[in-house]
Amino acid sequence: MEYEQEINTKKPGRRGGKIILIILLALVLLTAILLYDSNTRLITTGYELSYASLPAAFDGFRIVILSDIHAAMFGGSNGRLVSMVVAAQPDIIAITGDLIDGDDKPPIEEQLATADSLAAELVEIAPVYYITGNHDWNSGSVRKLISALEERGVRVLRNRYDLLESGGETIILAGTDDPNGPADMIKPADFVERIHEAEGDGFIVMLEHRNNNLRLYSDLGVSLVLCGHAHGGIIRLPFTDGLAGPQRDWFPTYTSGVYSMGETDMVVSRGIGNHTGWPRFLNNPEIVVIELRIEN
Repeated sequence: MEYEQEINTKKPGRRGGKIILIILLALVLLTAILLYDSNTRLITTGYELSYASLPAAFDGFRIVILSDIHAAMFGGSNGRLVSMVVAAQPDIIAITGDLIDGDDKPPIEEQLATADSLAAELVEIAPVYYITGNHDWNSGSVRKLISALEERGVRVLRNRYDLLESGGETIILAGTDDPNGPADMIKPADFVERIHEAEGDGFIVMLEHRNNNLRLYSDLGVSLVLCGHAHGGIIRLPFTDGLAGPQRDWFPTYTSGVYSMGETDMVVSRGIGNHTGWPRFLNNPEIVVIELRIEN
């Protein structure tokens, strides 16, 4: 009896190898797309926060937070950034530190020009408030920066506060200088105590660059803290608050969003620019918009 045998001339595993290669190439392409998007697409993140202690005249009051800009540019003359701030319809704009960078790339005079140009645009939208960040001080040009901002009409809060008025009622907007500033400056706890002594138990919004004082401000009776510094943890993996903190710590906390302790909320911006040397991943630069509401 004769048997017919079909001979398979294909090498075993060759088809499987091609599939694996296609999958790897697709993953590389997807990662490249996500990296590009994570570092170039500016987004707006909004939070509605409610307080029983908020004066009625400030119901619906909107604050835009711009943090950790690091002299970044989004569009010619920061056109994309400015247009998104306009769309947010803020009552005030808070720049919570690190407007410029601590190194010389680009040259510091160019960074100062970028900051000056941005300030000139922002003050036409709403009152602008600025506090220093660690890189502003590290740049060695913070005093030039402050002078330029003040000439544009930006209110610089260096351990100072303003009373914001609406409909005959007030809230307190305060701002701390970054710890990289003068060694003899007032400490945050003493600063808040001075505010209480002068203004009583008013509704306090505190601008602070760093994101590590939630417990302190909760103990001091501050209603709302606005900050940045953490850059969203740089790489935002699922089920984490980011991969790396500003102190090169792994899996940090308080990097993005709203955190609450007692009667105090702290809103942490992921920031707009970057200084870390690591690209952002799944962590788009963001403009934060807060709308204050009276708690029902």
